[in-house]
Amino acid sequence: MNPASDSYPTSAFDYELPPGRIAQHPAARRDESRLLVLDRARGSIEHRRFSDLLGLVPAGDALMLNETRVFPARLVGRKPTGAPAEVLLLRPLPAAVPDRETAGHGAGTSGEVAASPRLPVPPSGGGVDWVALVRPGGKLKPGRVVDISDELQVEILDSTAEGARVVRLHTPLSVDVALERYGRVPLPPYVEREPGPEDAERYQTVYAAERGSVAAPTAGLHFTPALLAALEAKGVLLVRLVLHIGVGTFRPVEAEDPAQHRMHGEQYTVPAAAAAALNETRARGGARWAVGTTVARTLETVADERGFVRPGRGWTDLFIRPPYTFRAVDRLLTNFHLPRSTLIMLVAAFGGYQSVMRAYRAAVEEGYRFYSYGDAMVIL
Repeated sequence: MNPASDSYPTSAFDYELPPGRIAQHPAARRDESRLLVLDRARGSIEHRRFSDLLGLVPAGDALMLNETRVFPARLVGRKPTGAPAEVLLLRPLPAAVPDRETAGHGAGTSGEVAASPRLPVPPSGGGVDWVALVRPGGKLKPGRVVDISDELQVEILDSTAEGARVVRLHTPLSVDVALERYGRVPLPPYVEREPGPEDAERYQTVYAAERGSVAAPTAGLHFTPALLAALEAKGVLLVRLVLHIGVGTFRPVEAEDPAQHRMHGEQYTVPAAAAAALNETRARGGARWAVGTTVARTLETVADERGFVRPGRGWTDLFIRPPYTFRAVDRLLTNFHLPRSTLIMLVAAFGGYQSVMRAYRAAVEEGYRFYSYGDAMVIL
């Protein structure tokens, strides 16, 4: 469990990273990425390969995987003037962000917007409303239209209090077909290139199942089907849940006091079978391994003070930072995260601030690759 007792300002989570260490492409093989092993009890750091995880996870432990699937959420088109424009779809309406009602961690409100008479909705295709980010934000006001193709237009319907837009997709195709045909992989902003054919596969875990994320659960990108099969054959329990990742995962904490930061809400699903498996694992003395900060946030949202996991579906805006006592997670597998981000704060809460920042410095010195397509760290 996390022994941290001190809180830290946002500036404490800064670190120096040479720009060349930000991975622009995935490793040649998923499980050939490097793995920094931080042992909290001994305070030791080891440098391994991700495939070594097979020897680190004992039989009887549970490995928790986020099955969310990234969808081609980035739409690139033009305004009627011919000027370029982009739309990044975040989540569909009306099932957007509900009132704060689920497990004390809901986020935001939403409402439906009436259809526009200018762009009729074809009965066989689009007309689906979404919350989205747009660029250029100052030009794309309600009433404007972005032409993506002859088969897909995006109408700006409304603005939100957070600066996003409510948009409507107009297409004679099904929305899924339209997005697959004209959408692009929403690579994070620090990957400074256009997405290529490799990204459609590699910016996705091999176990991705339920579409809904605009960012990958990057700790899971290192797994191969063979490694997962070997872990299962060893007696490691693979437990699957879902948390759909929003764009807020890339936003730094601007306030010097992290308590002033408004956490983005994300939708989760913890199936009854997953909750039962995790509770049984804890009861027999096994450890729960969270594959990524998304899994950690989900489990900490639905667990009670004893670490008993309750199944359910809802929204979480839980912001984990030092000091925090983890209830549901015993081990954490994660990538290396942006400075001043909510993600590095969660990792520091789990591993201990001093130990985690020391591990980050060691990773920089040892030439690790950082961020979504970079290397991994496991905290024991």
